[in-house]
Amino acid sequence: MDFETIRYEVADGVLTLTLDRPEQLNAFTLTMGRELIAAFDASDADDDVRAVIVTGAGRGFCAGADLSGGGASFDAEAHGADAGSVPRDLGGEVSLRIFASKKPVIAAINGPAVGVGATMTLPMDVRLAAESARMGFVFARRGIVPEAASTWFLPRVVGIAQATEWVMTGRVFDAEEALRGGLVRSLHDDGGLLQAARGLAREIAENTSPVSVALARQMLWRGLVAAHPMEAHRAESHGMATRGRAADAIEGVTAFLEKRPAAFPDRVSTDLPDVFPGWVEPTYETRSS
Repeated sequence: MDFETIRYEVADGVLTLTLDRPEQLNAFTLTMGRELIAAFDASDADDDVRAVIVTGAGRGFCAGADLSGGGASFDAEAHGADAGSVPRDLGGEVSLRIFASKKPVIAAINGPAVGVGATMTLPMDVRLAAESARMGFVFARRGIVPEAASTWFLPRVVGIAQATEWVMTGRVFDAEEALRGGLVRSLHDDGGLLQAARGLAREIAENTSPVSVALARQMLWRGLVAAHPMEAHRAESHGMATRGRAADAIEGVTAFLEKRPAAFPDRVSTDLPDVFPGWVEPTYETRSS
């Protein structure tokens, strides 16, 4: 699949999405945002993709928004929006698309990841970082506010106290601090980062039911806003009832008893049940301020 600002490569059940503007440290643009959304659409539709890795080309992950437009870089009206309107934040559209992914998503943060380069990783399921990585939620130092739905994701990932410190100072911090703060799962030397990410992705791809993983991912993320554990109980009961009689469950148990690897036949594109009856994805209406 050909894109202008990202690379889309599938091998051994793993899709690697590489942000590909290395001369600009993979700075985020309108085109990159739209291409990332299209890439996750393609990933969800492809049953050969079992897990997704997102990384950056060259020596950086993503240096944040492309600021080549100068002081008006964040002025929506200067870029064609209607006067007084409140257009959608593209970083938020990308984060929400990753949140809705039916495949697990692993961030391999291989260098600077600031601004949207940091916030876009928050709805990813696991973040691994190179020892040389540096991250920052720098919005207050640019005169703007956090975006990409990060004020929802970041406190849930690292806790409110750590989130407020990083956001209010806007400082860039090193990989060790990211690890201590719970933002990343593990640190790796530059040469071993992708290998570690691929190892984790292959563990998922080779050993698990794709439908079970997709459902579990929905349960975990959506459960973050549940008002009572009864909501989780309802979803899990639906899941057990539908999946317990599915071909994957029969194969999973049989393979265990026969001491062999399972070959799960069900597919996300055709066999994913709805275990959240009544769940409605929120919509966004642009409005005048």
